[in-house]
Amino acid sequence: MTAPTNTDSIVCSGCGASASGRFCAACGATLTGTKCSSCSADLSPGAKFCHRCGTGLGTVANAPATRASRTNILPWSVAGLAFLALFAMAAGRNFNRSRGATLDAPQNALPQAGLDDRGSAMGAQQQGMARAPDISNLSPQERADRLFNRVMLLASQGKSDSVQFFAPMAITAYQMLAPLNADQRYDMGRIAEVAGALQVAKAQSDSILRAEPTHLLGLILGARVATLSGNAVAVREYERRLLAAEKSEPVARREEYKRHEDDIVNAFALARRKNGAAP
Repeated sequence: MTAPTNTDSIVCSGCGASASGRFCAACGATLTGTKCSSCSADLSPGAKFCHRCGTGLGTVANAPATRASRTNILPWSVAGLAFLALFAMAAGRNFNRSRGATLDAPQNALPQAGLDDRGSAMGAQQQGMARAPDISNLSPQERADRLFNRVMLLASQGKSDSVQFFAPMAITAYQMLAPLNADQRYDMGRIAEVAGALQVAKAQSDSILRAEPTHLLGLILGARVATLSGNAVAVREYERRLLAAEKSEPVARREEYKRHEDDIVNAFALARRKNGAAP
């Protein structure tokens, strides 16, 4: 078939309009024969689909544009992630002290009275200073400690939304310290506990006790998780082991025991009261 010239006028097989050139001005259908881009079959004028394989005309031509549109999404995705990171940093520096919702976890998930104070930043916050500590120039351990203090303080104030915001950052900070010692695992477990991630907290307790079956912090963390999980049998077993380890694991034996002395004293008192043991 001879392709029509600009002066030839034919009837478009797609819409019936009088047309000239290679494409119909009314519907865009081709006025000349062409080949399928997929199977190379000869197509009749006006065909919108291949009679052999069913490929729509223009499918391949449109593909690069589709790929280009997908490629253009990548810079926006990167920019979005960068914005979220900047937002998190700003929130950490200018945290609002307005009271949040009540803590989702049961009351036993809140820190005990006399929660250990790891530095002046924690003491300043307890005295009413609202500004979050700037952790950008701290060592990895110092960053983890600061985030631990912040999460524990927020949990004691019942600010569950803020706990959920800072807890993932704090847990990540501790994971970056790997391999973890018992003290670090206890801190990470307490953060997970108040955030409601009981499986993460239990994993830290199990890891501590696997290495040292009488470690007080591992037993205390295990008892707290069992209490929140409603496992009374496990609670009694942890408390029995805790009281049995009291003589072999004096508080002054380890640095982590001194640091968490209030938690240990409270846990012993609770275990004695529930089990009728002499003080």
